[in-house]
Amino acid sequence: MGVPPDPRSQILAATVTCIGRYGLAKTTLEDVAREAVVSRATVYRHFAGGRDQLIGEAITWEVGRFFTRLGAHVDDAPDFITRLERGLIFAHRAVEEHEILQKVVETEPERLLPQLTVTGPLVLAVLRGYLEPLLEHERLRPGLELAEAADWLARNVLSFIVAQGHWDLTDPKAVRRLVRTQLLAGVLAEP
Repeated sequence: MGVPPDPRSQILAATVTCIGRYGLAKTTLEDVAREAVVSRATVYRHFAGGRDQLIGEAITWEVGRFFTRLGAHVDDAPDFITRLERGLIFAHRAVEEHEILQKVVETEPERLLPQLTVTGPLVLAVLRGYLEPLLEHERLRPGLELAEAADWLARNVLSFIVAQGHWDLTDPKAVRRLVRTQLLAGVLAEP
């Protein structure tokens, strides 16, 4: 017998499901309570800020789940460069295949941007925090501080995950070239 999810996670998961079903604009607290099989009062107990807090935290929660899956996918990489290559391929594919995200991007892009404006700095901070200890073991370009290198790399990796430009992020050879000639060239002494 499995451990039942805590009510807060259950509500957040239900919110993500409802966003996929109804969209950001039309998801209501009643929809979420019904999907989570809890009362509306329970939703308010965990999200006193109401709908706006619930939507914002659900997006942040889903982003956290994404990074957990990403971390598990690259955990066994033999080195930093391979970890970055695998991570970029996985992350880009996961974003492309995320049905709920793609639906919201297609139908309500004007509502997603304000949510990402709030979540974006958190995502950047998490990725920066993940990359910094990994970069400690690499030879950085002369004069480049560790925090600066992690920030630069995090910002660029995020931009490629969302918009690949002319790079084919489904092709491991193209990703290898991107990582070695573009991303790491900006931070490592010898990529």
